[in-house]
Amino acid sequence: MSATTTQQSVAAPRLAAALLPIMGVVFVAFLVIGIAMPVLPLHVHDGLGLGTFVVGLVAGSQFAASLISRPWAGHFSDRSGAKRGVIAGLIAAGAAGLLYLASLGFVGAPLTSVAILLAGRALLGAAESFIITAAVSWGLALVDSRSTGKVIAWVGSAMFAAFAIGAPAGSALYAAYGFTAIALATAIAPLLTLLLVAPLPTIAPVQRARFSFTEVIGAVWVPGLGSALGSVGFGAVTTFVALLFASRGWDNGWLAYTAYAVAFIVARIFFSHVADAIGGAKVALVCAVIEAAGLVLLWLAVRPEMALAGAALTGFGFSLVYPGFGVEAVRRVPAQSRGLAMGAYTAFLDLAQGVASPALGLIAVGAKLNAVFLASAVTVLCAALVAAWLLAHPTISEGYKQ
Repeated sequence: MSATTTQQSVAAPRLAAALLPIMGVVFVAFLVIGIAMPVLPLHVHDGLGLGTFVVGLVAGSQFAASLISRPWAGHFSDRSGAKRGVIAGLIAAGAAGLLYLASLGFVGAPLTSVAILLAGRALLGAAESFIITAAVSWGLALVDSRSTGKVIAWVGSAMFAAFAIGAPAGSALYAAYGFTAIALATAIAPLLTLLLVAPLPTIAPVQRARFSFTEVIGAVWVPGLGSALGSVGFGAVTTFVALLFASRGWDNGWLAYTAYAVAFIVARIFFSHVADAIGGAKVALVCAVIEAAGLVLLWLAVRPEMALAGAALTGFGFSLVYPGFGVEAVRRVPAQSRGLAMGAYTAFLDLAQGVASPALGLIAVGAKLNAVFLASAVTVLCAALVAAWLLAHPTISEGYKQ
């Protein structure tokens, strides 16, 4: 066995031991977000009797708050320490649950109730921003720069797993106990998670001059753009694949989500180390092409099996596009600005998801539904072009070298 192989086999358990508690925190935090996703429209529309515009407003308020609070979350994590950033996020998430509960006291006045609910959603969005930004920054501080891709991929996997489990769990809770159960879970779970965070080691922030937000945006905007373009395939599948199955008369459209999720998780488990080994831009380039190929399969699909294969390829490709570009973003800033860098980098993903789904919906209205996947494939190929540009213009911050 080579020395390199031996080092990797020793490093993997240590890395897992360091990251598992942080992944657990992220999982619980995003579980409370996931449980609300499928039931909020029902609560607002059926429970409060409000229209679809208000439903969209309630759902979108969290996204808007997350996007706006990214720079603040990054600055806080860099200056005060990642552990404090996570704690602040968990406390805010618990407070959001209390606002959910308070809104239930005004169901007889729907506009008042939804105003309180909107405040809770906005607070939860800010909490999510603090938790994920600080958690990734914390993980990066615990390991050396050779494991950047693994940290981003593993912490991100905890987030996606929470969404996957949270949706059915939330539906079951809502069916059995109503929105009160969702509110209680949102209030209690983050506060209990503080017990998990308390004994974890504190990593002191690096006391050196930091990049300003403008400097960080200037450093990470190219990989951020690549990640945003690459995420369009994710939005296309999660929003439109069930409609594609229904429009073709195919049964079991949920299988496409399963195929996507399984391929996504498999890629994260077995290949999260590759970006650290060969470079994030190379991984992003290859995986963007794989993702685009999956979307082309969905565009051309004439049988459900072909669509399932397309969904799986899309999930596999996108799984490593985000950490691939993430490695490139982190390596462009000094260590003391990593939290702000991850906040700025993730904001590109937030913005893309907020713009892409409505834009693809307009394409679906004006053309056949499968045209959505062709448009997404072209967009994702643009992410491959960004990765190719990064390969041709490598940049490494002096603060990244260790």
